[in-house]
Amino acid sequence: MLIQKGADINAQGGEYNNALYAASAEGHLEIAEMLIQNGADINAKAASERGHLEIARLLIQKGAHINAQGGLYGNTLQAASFQGHPEIAETLVENSADINAQGGPYGNALQAASAGGNLEIAEMLIQKGADINAQGGPYGNALQAALAEGNLEIAEMLIQKGADVNAQGGLLAALAKGHLEIVQMLIKKGADINAQGGPYGNALQAASAGGYLEIARLLIQNGADINAQGGQYGNALQAASFQGHLEIAETLIQKGADINAQGGKYGNTLQAASAEGYLEIARLLIQNGADINAQGGQYGNALQAASFQGHLEIAETLIQKGADINAQGGKYGNTLQAASAGGYLEIAEMLIQNGADINAQGGQYGCFSTRASRDR
Repeated sequence: MLIQKGADINAQGGEYNNALYAASAEGHLEIAEMLIQNGADINAKAASERGHLEIARLLIQKGAHINAQGGLYGNTLQAASFQGHPEIAETLVENSADINAQGGPYGNALQAASAGGNLEIAEMLIQKGADINAQGGPYGNALQAALAEGNLEIAEMLIQKGADVNAQGGLLAALAKGHLEIVQMLIKKGADINAQGGPYGNALQAASAGGYLEIARLLIQNGADINAQGGQYGNALQAASFQGHLEIAETLIQKGADINAQGGKYGNTLQAASAEGYLEIARLLIQNGADINAQGGQYGNALQAASFQGHLEIAETLIQKGADINAQGGKYGNTLQAASAGGYLEIAEMLIQNGADINAQGGQYGCFSTRASRDR
């Protein structure tokens, strides 16, 4: 009735963008046929996304542009591959869909199927000529997509079909979610345990930061470099210390981690543990030879880090173990200024009782009294 009264069939807007897309998305075959007969612009994406096979076939018969780019999934094949519609995916391929077309949120159809956990579609795409090692998309390639989403069966199939286990840090992708079985499989298949890359620098640092003790032990057993430098934490021990993973820190120390290695945001592991308030880890590090007065990092030393962040017990422990209260350096110049800047009266009083120089110069505030006066 609306069409007879002159409604614009191809009017744009709303959740579905146009009438044919709405009918296709919701599976209304008769309405879709009627709209096409009356001149609706044909687009097969909605049917592919929602799994409406009959409508998809109708749209293809009527000349829908199968390889058109755009929409939520980039193209029709990527939409069907991610959403898990094998019959539609196969129909699209049989009607000349470009298997290796790049674009969309998943890079290509095989990566979409791998991320979505759709093994049957992934196998079909490979049989039809999909490039297993094609680069692109947020995951980098199909294997990384399967690894990142924990789709072990698809990852195994991709490797059997020739996926490069070392392409763009596949091991790091598995570690991001703590998938032990996948890490074991990748190591067996020859993944480079010490490959550099990603925000954590290497696999052991990623496992240490994530708190994956079993994976960390597995990596060490298979030759991971415990003291490898790089990444945002500098090394694996600093990553474990920063995130408060005591058992991993203990394991790394037992296996020979350099407690006083320099690098990373906090300069060294003791400063990382002190800044983040992990008392047990700080004590562990000190017991195993951590240099209490080591310089470096944004706070200059461990005591200044603990003082600025308000960790009283750690500050007291450091002082008991011989920390230099008046050591110069870091953003705040010395520990008393750091405590003052952080607003921690109890720590400031404790520092003064233990000999902190009230008039010491340095840091961004010049001296303690300048900051205190400004606060008043």
